[in-house]
Amino acid sequence: MTINIQSVHFDADQKLLDFVNEKVDKLKTYYDGIINSEITLRLDKSSTSDNKISEIKMLGKGHEFFAKKQCETFEEATDLACEALRTQIKKHKDKLFQH
Repeated sequence: MTINIQSVHFDADQKLLDFVNEKVDKLKTYYDGIINSEITLRLDKSSTSDNKISEIKMLGKGHEFFAKKQCETFEEATDLACEALRTQIKKHKDKLFQH
């Protein structure tokens, strides 16, 4: 699986990149049909503290998964987005095996 990470409006440090890589890489244990993952980490220009956005788009065999979360830290946003993707992947697999 190819993982592409982009950081918008800031430079991500290696620790954050490693964290995101590890989290997204774990998702392939639920579904081995994932081919490519694109992660966008972005700072929102808002006055509130929860201005960090993590968007994850995963391309699988014949299906696309997407999650976008906004939190106070990129780690928390990525964690929540991965949880949402895990739920989507499980639902998709359930549909595949029902047919």
